[in-house]
Parts: sequence; structure tokens; C-alpha cells
Amino acid sequence: MKKLIETIKNIWKIEDLRTRLLTTILLVLIYRFGSFIVLPGIDPTALTALKSQTQGGLLALLDMFSGGAFHNASIFALGIMPYISASIVIQLLTIAVPYFQKMQREGESGRRKMNQYTRYLTVAILAMQGPSYLINLSVQLQQAGSALPGGFWFTASSTLILCGGSMFVMWLGERITDKGIGNGISFIILVGIIARFPGAIIKEFASRLGDAGGGLVMFLGELIFLLVVIAASIMLVQGTRKIPVQYAKRVVGNKQYGGVRQYIPLKINAAGVMPIIFAQAIMFIPITLVGFSHSEAMRGFVGAFMDNNGFWYNLVFGLLIVVFTYFYTAITINPTQMAEEMKRNNGFIPGIKPGKRTAEYLDLIMSRITLPGSIFLAIVAIMPAFAKIMGINQAFAAFFGGTSLLILVGVVLDTLQQIESHLLMRHYDGLLKSGRIKGRTGGASAY
Repeated sequence: MKKLIETIKNIWKIEDLRTRLLTTILLVLIYRFGSFIVLPGIDPTALTALKSQTQGGLLALLDMFSGGAFHNASIFALGIMPYISASIVIQLLTIAVPYFQKMQREGESGRRKMNQYTRYLTVAILAMQGPSYLINLSVQLQQAGSALPGGFWFTASSTLILCGGSMFVMWLGERITDKGIGNGISFIILVGIIARFPGAIIKEFASRLGDAGGGLVMFLGELIFLLVVIAASIMLVQGTRKIPVQYAKRVVGNKQYGGVRQYIPLKINAAGVMPIIFAQAIMFIPITLVGFSHSEAMRGFVGAFMDNNGFWYNLVFGLLIVVFTYFYTAITINPTQMAEEMKRNNGFIPGIKPGKRTAEYLDLIMSRITLPGSIFLAIVAIMPAFAKIMGINQAFAAFFGGTSLLILVGVVLDTLQQIESHLLMRHYDGLLKSGRIKGRTGGASAY
């Protein structure tokens, strides 16, 4: 406790870090406040059916990512996922389209152009998801004995408000990245997840308390299992394989350089939680399709992929995670560049010829360690389905692995790593007595 108090005092002494933390808290409070502002013309007391709809299935995850704004029919109801979906499309285009490949090689100016295209695409996605959300909202209000205001102008104005709300959330995320503690978009998602955790654990405790014959024992067992999954997730985020690199001796003047052996830490899961976020964004597409479709056959087919406890959903979700893990690792880790850097610094991997052979060796190692890492990531991601089968309520089961837990672990580790960097930079003790906190990527998040 004394160490914790001393660390908090040290954090408060650093003006830049203090300002960034206070800015982050302020922006988060603005986001949470906006998630309770209901769309104009909608009776908040008639949202009982919508809240019931988001208790399970894929809509429960969407509601979690929006921090409850979805079931509140808030101006932030569409959340940040449209921006992430647009980011996926743009990153895929950098592989398939030469124009975007050239833009990616242009450095900072190219990055700004790609960010601009991402925003344009986000607006286009929001323009489709807004009416779909209003159609679903209309159905849920009718079940509660209420009705959505009709007319073109209401639909147009509400869609515009929803689009503006999501773009404002994106802006808040960017400000957290620039002026706050960093990882803005991921931090926004984290806030939405944490907002649901207290209610989920209280609900599970209440349900177990009412069970006859060992309900509390079952609840304690669930907490222990949750801690085990969290520990496994941290190992997955931080796990590395070290590749030895020998640096040749060279003499410059009277000084000798090199002649030492170092290690390159290759992450088992170099992509972090991004494959899960990407895959989850893809799995949200059926919600939009159902909103626009009037075909019962279409609704039945797509409905199978909206049940996040069903076989087909988890199979496709797991396969997408494996694919996106390889994809994101490929665009994050460049074996050719690593080999060139080693050769330029007179470094080599023992037994491997510098240059092309080194790049091929590093690529082979990355492929080998990415496969088990991606499979383990997929298993952790679909763990909530097994928790639900074991009788755990849907809200609490979402924290037994899955997108929510991995995002929580990854973003928290990244944030703690950045705070520790500020402390060590100014010669204060870090957050831990021994060792350094390892983030999921060793730096800022992709968002």
C-alpha cells in the first residue's frame, strides 16, 4: 500500500503526465455522459424491449462496445465500430490496390491521406447503419407499446445525429491519443467494457446466491476460473521467442565495437488484440443486413451468425481471428527490413547467412510461432460461449475471454507501460519493484 501511495504521488508530481491523465478522465466523462443522451423524439421509458434484446446474442457485444449507448438509444448508439470497420477495409486495400500501397510508402503525408479516406468510409458505413438501427428501434418500441416518430425528416435527422455522435466519439479517441494517455480508440472501447462489468458481476452473484446447494461455491469457482483466463491472456499478450543475434567485432580508431550477442524478442502474438477487433467488426455486418432485409430466409440464415453462443458463429469467428492474426502480423513485422538492419549493423544470426537467408529464416520463425498464437487467441476469444454453456449468465460470461477480456488486458498493459515510461524517464521508480511492464505491442496501439 505504501508503494502504491508513493507511486501515485510520483505520478502527480510529473506535470505532463498529470495533465494527460486529467485530460483523459475529462474526455472519458464526456463520452459516458453522451451515452445517456437519448435521440430526440424517443420516449426513454419505452426502451425496455430494446434493453431486453441486448441481453444476449451479438447485440449484447455491440451494446458492450458502445458502453450501453446502444440500448439507451443514445446519440452515441453506433459507437466506434464503424470506424474500426472502415480501418479494416483501408488496411486491406493497402495490400490489394497499388494506389494505396504507394500512399502507405509516402510516410506521414500518406498516413494523413489514408486517415482521411478512413473517415470518409466511416461516414458511408454510418449512413447505412443509421437507418438499420432506426428500423430495429422501431420494432422494439412497438413491442413496448410505443412508436417511433414517422416521416422522412425524422429518419434523416436521426441518422445525421447518429453519424455525428459516432464521429464525435472517434474525435474523442483521437484527442485521448494526442493529448491524453494514448491508445484513444482502444481506450474508448475499454471504457465501454468496464462500464458493464460491475452490473454483470452483481447479477451473477445474485443469481448464484439464490441457487440451492453450493451457489456461492460455484461463484467462487467462476472467479478463480476468470483469474486463470486473465493470467493466460496476459501470457498470450506478453509471450515472446528470443532469436540470438551476434554482432561482429569492428575497430574504429582506438575503440572496438561489436563482438556481443543480443536477442530479438519476437512476439508469439505480434498482432495483439487487433485480430479480435477486426473479426468482431466483420461479425457485426449481419446486424446491418437483417435491418435492411425483408426476406425471412435471409433473416434465418443471417440469424445463425448473430447467435454468439452458436456453433457457426464461433467457428467463423475463430477462423477470422486466425486469418487476421496472420494478416496483421504480416503488415506489422517486416523480416526483410529486420534482416537489412542487422546486416547494416554487422549483426547476424549464428548459422544463418546475412541478407536474404536471414529474412527467410525470420519469416519462417514468425510463421511457426504465429500459428499456435493465433489458435490460442481464437480459443480465448470463443471462451464466453463455453462459459454460457456452463450456466454463467450472458453478461458475466462475456468477460471469460473473448473480445472484452483481451481488449481489457491489452489496453490496460499498454496504458500502464506508458505511465511507467513517464516515471522512469524522470528517474522515479516504476510501477513494479522488479522487471518492466510489457505492452501488447511495445508501444502505442494501432489506434
